[in-house]
Amino acid sequence: MDITVQELKERLDKGEQVNLIDVREVYEYEEDNLGGELIPLGELPYRIDELEDRKEEELIIQCRSGARSARAQMFLEQNGFSNVRNLTGGLLAYRENERKK
Repeated sequence: MDITVQELKERLDKGEQVNLIDVREVYEYEEDNLGGELIPLGELPYRIDELEDRKEEELIIQCRSGARSARAQMFLEQNGFSNVRNLTGGLLAYRENERKK
């Protein structure tokens, strides 16, 4: 199941604690991020144990445009994670949504 940028922004604005996982590369994260936990997509198979204790919790996965996070979502679901949500449109859509306000 996906999550819209509007829904995520509302939840972050309310100060809600979310499990936000950023699957972009380090240099992308350093340029701009939403404060999520950085686990680059290529490292995810080797670092999945870092998420093991959150297997039943909602995980929101984000990348630049939504493609890498969709792959990460599929990988996590195949490994028993039950509530993984892809940020539709990624950081690009999130920032675009902010500019419209």
